[in-house]
Amino acid sequence: MSDDDSPEAVAEESAQQAGGLDEIIPEPLLPVWNQVEKVQAFRRTHGSKYVGALELLTALALTGGYVWWLLIYLELL
Repeated sequence: MSDDDSPEAVAEESAQQAGGLDEIIPEPLLPVWNQVEKVQAFRRTHGSKYVGALELLTALALTGGYVWWLLIYLELL
């Protein structure tokens, strides 16, 4: 059995040959679906950088919030 005949290779080839959901999406919903496809393409291209940036922004926001509440708490003492 060669690597090309493995179940994983057959599944991957089948997935690549299969059409997308745009074949079954009704015509009036195609503009919405095109936006979803753009978001998915962005995630495939920039996913790790995008997630890293969001994690950094979340960490900064949480840190700022904790410092703000700490300052409020210390002023009340």
